[in-house]
Amino acid sequence: MSILYLEDQGAVVGVDANRCKVTHTDGMVRYLPLETLDGIMILGHIQLTTQCMETCLQRGITISYLSRGGKYFGRLVSTEHINVERQRKQCALYENAFSVDLAREVLAAKLKNQEVVLERYAKSKNIYLDDQIRMLRICRKKVLEGSRIAEMIGFEGQGAKAYFDGLSKVIDPAFAFHGRSRRPPMNPFNSMISLGYSILMNEIYSKIEAKGLNPYFGFIHRDNEKHPTLASDMMEEWRAVIVDSTAMSLINGHEIRTDNFEMGMDEPGCFLNKEGLKIFLNKLENKLQTEVKYLDYLEYRVSFRRAMTLQMEQLVKAIETEDASIYKPIEIR
Repeated sequence: MSILYLEDQGAVVGVDANRCKVTHTDGMVRYLPLETLDGIMILGHIQLTTQCMETCLQRGITISYLSRGGKYFGRLVSTEHINVERQRKQCALYENAFSVDLAREVLAAKLKNQEVVLERYAKSKNIYLDDQIRMLRICRKKVLEGSRIAEMIGFEGQGAKAYFDGLSKVIDPAFAFHGRSRRPPMNPFNSMISLGYSILMNEIYSKIEAKGLNPYFGFIHRDNEKHPTLASDMMEEWRAVIVDSTAMSLINGHEIRTDNFEMGMDEPGCFLNKEGLKIFLNKLENKLQTEVKYLDYLEYRVSFRRAMTLQMEQLVKAIETEDASIYKPIEIR
C-alpha cells in the first residue's frame, strides 16, 4: 500500500472502473489500481472529480490537501473508524500522569534518534561534533528525570538546537544553513524537512484516525486550536529517523541540486521546484517503504509505514489500560 502524490498543477483525478485515473495537462493519462492506495496527497491546484471523492470515502482512502510548498490545509476522510468510547478514554488521560510518562519516553527517544543520526554523519564526514552530541545526551538525561511536560519540552528544544547546529556542520557546503527556519523555510534544507514533516504528520494522522483515536487530543503538545496535537506527539520519534535522514541523504549523496529549489512560488520562502519535488517525494516514499527491525516487540522486519501503524496499535493498548509504559517509542541504533 502506498500514497499517491500529485504535484502536476492542473491535473484532474477521477476513477475508471477499479482504477484511479490521473489526466495530466500534457494529455498523458496514468492509471493506478485503487486497492494499492492508502491515500492521495494533493500539492497545489489539482482537481478531483466528485466520483473520485465518493469512491475514496467508501474505500477509506484519505485525501490530503497541501500547498505546493507543503503547507497543510486539511483532509477529506470518512467516518468509518470513529470510536467514541476510545476517544473519551483518550481525552480523560490528558490531565493525568499518563501524559507525563508518555512525554518522557517519546521525547527521550526523539533525542536519542537525533544523536544517532548526528553521529552517523559526523563519522561519514570525519568531523567531531562532541559538543553537540554531549548536549543531546545531557538533554535526554534531563528529560528522563523530568516530572513536568513543559520542562521536558524545554530540554527537548535545547537538544534540537544542538542537533541542527551539528547537522549544519556536516551538510554539503552548497546547502549550508544556520538553524531551523519554519514558516517560511528560508533555505533548501529547511524546505525539504518542512515538507517532509507535513507529509509525516499526514501519515501519522491517518494511522491515528484508523485506530479510532482523535488526532486533536494530544498528550505532550498542549491544546492548540486547529492543530492535530496527538499527530504532533506521535511523529516526534520519527522526525530524524525518516525526514531528516532523507534530506541529508539527498544532499550529501548529491542526488539533489540547489537549482531544484525556487524562492517565493505561491508563498514567501524557499521551495522545491517541479523536478526537485519529484526527487524528494520518490526518496521519501522509498524511505517509508524500507523494511527495518527497530520495534522491540517484533522478531521480523516491517516497513517504516507499517511500523507506524503498529505503534498506533500500541498507543491504543496504552490508552485502554491507562498504562503509558506499554508504549515504547522507536529508537534507532
